[in-house]
Amino acid sequence: MDTRQKIIDAAIAVLNEDFSAPVDRIAEKADLSRRTLHRYFTDRTDLIDACREDMMQTWQTAMLQACNSTQDPLIQLERMLYAGIDCGVRYIFLHKLLAQLSENRVTNTPQSASYETARDNWFQLIPELQRRQLISEHVNATWIRLLFIQMISVTMQAYQSGDIAQNDIKKLAWYSFRRSIGME
Repeated sequence: MDTRQKIIDAAIAVLNEDFSAPVDRIAEKADLSRRTLHRYFTDRTDLIDACREDMMQTWQTAMLQACNSTQDPLIQLERMLYAGIDCGVRYIFLHKLLAQLSENRVTNTPQSASYETARDNWFQLIPELQRRQLISEHVNATWIRLLFIQMISVTMQAYQSGDIAQNDIKKLAWYSFRRSIGME
């Protein structure tokens, strides 16, 4: 693993535990000096931006893998939900940070071609499931997408609370999401 990625991984681990942790703790976790960390990242904001880019790449890869893992749109949707949950839990500090930023201002984020592909694949699943009469044709794809995103968010909150067994949490999320869009 290269040094830059090592720092990013350390930042994710440290900031998930304590978002206010100093850069020194991130350098320590990466087993590097603060000076070495600053060779790669000019400041904390630069490092958090790199973590965000890492999250987007990880999410895109996970979503595409989930979508390409089978031809069955129902299984694709389930696996995409699980991939979203896994990614959300791995980068939980970013989820909180981005939620705060969106409350305070609109963030304009450029989207890559792989993001567009992942999003388009997701939106193609819904009409297919509606054609198969697994989802009501009266339910709008945008509405379902918003439920999907919020299900990931709620699952992350449940994960953090520790009140639900972690080995059950994804199945519970899938059951809840599936039922909320009218699937048995």
